[in-house]
Parts: sequence; structure tokens; C-alpha cells
Amino acid sequence: MYDLIIIGGGPGGYMAAELAGRGGLSVLLAEKRTLGGVCLNEGCIPSKTLLHSAKVFDYASHGAAYGVYTEKATLDHKFVVSRKNHVVATLVNGVKSLMRASKVKVVNGEAYIIDGKHVKVNDEIYETKRLLIATGSAPVIPQIDGLSQGIKKGFVLTSREIFELEEIPERLTVIGGGVIGLEMAAYFNSAGSKVTVVEMLPKIGGPIDSDISGILLKNCRQKGICFELSARLTGITENSVIYDTGETEADKVLLSIGRKPVTEGFGLENTGVAVRDGAILTDRYCQTGVPDIYAAGDVNGKYMLAHTAYREAAVAVNHILGKPDIMRYDAIPMVIYTSPEVACVGETEESAKAKGIKCETASVPMRMSGR
Repeated sequence: MYDLIIIGGGPGGYMAAELAGRGGLSVLLAEKRTLGGVCLNEGCIPSKTLLHSAKVFDYASHGAAYGVYTEKATLDHKFVVSRKNHVVATLVNGVKSLMRASKVKVVNGEAYIIDGKHVKVNDEIYETKRLLIATGSAPVIPQIDGLSQGIKKGFVLTSREIFELEEIPERLTVIGGGVIGLEMAAYFNSAGSKVTVVEMLPKIGGPIDSDISGILLKNCRQKGICFELSARLTGITENSVIYDTGETEADKVLLSIGRKPVTEGFGLENTGVAVRDGAILTDRYCQTGVPDIYAAGDVNGKYMLAHTAYREAAVAVNHILGKPDIMRYDAIPMVIYTSPEVACVGETEESAKAKGIKCETASVPMRMSGR
């Protein structure tokens, strides 16, 4: 009998496990792949290691504007990937150590919920007083002609496979101008690829402020990244991406049009937990409509960010421990690690007006920064 069983070892899962373990609860954490989840293994951390190398390379290549001169700077992509793997392994081992220190039992294998009090992992059944679901998210794969075949052949990559490329493609087409798409476009552009971004919307960066989006677009274009905006994907051939306004040839394609919560395949239907639009419904305590079942992280479909998952995990565990706490989503920060980087928090002018919130706006030129 455990006080808490957690399904999913990503940021929401391992943070909840640590806090619950340190809070005196007996905890079992089930993870079918590797501790750290998407963020640590195929998302935030891999992308940031690549982008940091790209930034160092860009500084070395264009340092003359700051009085720093180098000759024939080069970027060794294989070394960058090797360093990325080392960073990821180091951080994954750190999470493992954290679980041991918090006296959390970690079981590697696919979990299946028999009911709200019993979970099967591999061939063993565990009993629990409470359950926390932190199964995360998966890339959205739309029904597009040639797409599934392109994925099978390795021509089309998701955010998982893109970090394993050992060679820089001469031509890379990125489908989706959101955070993942823009960050990978920035890296591969610096590394030498001819990058084209195909975006369905008339702007890039998703929900970021329109003015900031325009500045980022201008900077990316100046660096040589091509953009096809208001372009809807219609098909994939053996060497090209087809959209309603044209076609672009490519050696590799990155599919990054968003992620969806993982709510199937682990017995969620056996709990009575409510799901809406593919996401688990939670209240301000990160509790579902079923007593003693909680959810944290991407699986609730609210803000798919690691630090949001951390906070949701803390709120859920605090509620279990009887500590007063609630989850709020009105001021969650977000960063896009392109060059220049973009950061935002709270409402934009557009979202405030859409909600009927009166606001004033101010713009300050970056030239005012002495740095």
C-alpha cells in the first residue's frame, strides 16, 4: 500500500514524487521510458544545449561588431550532439539521485490503471490511497497525404528524432512556427541549413504579442530563414512539403505543429476521471472530479511548460498534505530561445482587449539597453 502512486516521470511527476516523499508519504513513481520526461530528454534541455552552441558560434562569427575577431569559426554538429547527450545524461542521473534521496520507489515500465486504487506496472499490481497522473503530451500528427510514410522513412522528424540527427541537412523545412519550430529553425540556420518555416497562421510565435512577433520575424529573415505564412500543409512527397500556397523541397522535415495530452493507453477510462477536448479536467487544487485522483503537467492541456508542471505538482502535493495552496495561470512566463530571445508573461494587448480588460501599452527600444 502506497500513499501516492504517480504515473509519469517528467517534470510534474518527479517534482510531485520529491515533494511527497520529503513530506513523509510513501511514493511509487512509474515511468515507461526515462526519468525527466519530454522536457529533459527530447524538449527543453536538448534544444537549449544546441541553441547555446549556436549562440557561441554566432558570437564567434560576428564578434567584429563588439571588437572581437576570430578566423574561420566552425560548428561541429556531432560534438554538439555528443555534448547534448552528456548534459541530458547528467541531469537524468540527478533526477534519479533526487528520487533516492526522497525515498521514492521508481519502477520502469508501462503503468495501467485497474481502478482508482490499483495500478499494474509490468506484471505487478500496486495498491494506493491516491493517484497522480502526469503522463505528459505527444506530438500532434495530422492526417495529411504522405505524412505517415514520411515519418516511417525518416524524412519527416518530430521533436524526438530531430535531436538525434548527426548530420546537418542541406535543406530543412519546419512545419509550424511555434516555440519548438522556431528554436530548431534558429539552430539549424546557424549550423548551415537552408531553413524554411511553413506556418498556418499569419504570424509566428503563437500567442506572443503581435509587435514582438513581427520583430522576431524580421530578425529571423535577416539571418536567412525563409517563412511561408498563412500556409496550410496539404501533403508530403519523397522530397518536398506541399502547402496550399506552394511547395518547398527539403532533405529533412521537422513536424512541430503542437502537442496533445496523453490520456489513452493506460486505463484512465477505468477511473471515471473527466476528459474534455482530449485533456484531463482539474480544479484549482489540480484535483480531478474523482476524489484522491490528481493530474499535473501537459496532460491537463493548460500550459505545456515544465515550470507550470512543477507548480501544479507542488499544488497537488500540498493539497494532499493539507497545506493551503491553489493553482493560478494568469502570470506564467514563457521564453523562446531564438536569437534574439523572446520572453513574455501575463496578458498581451490583444488578449487583454479580447477579455474586455482596459489596458495601456508602452514600447521601449532595445537600443536603450547599454549592453
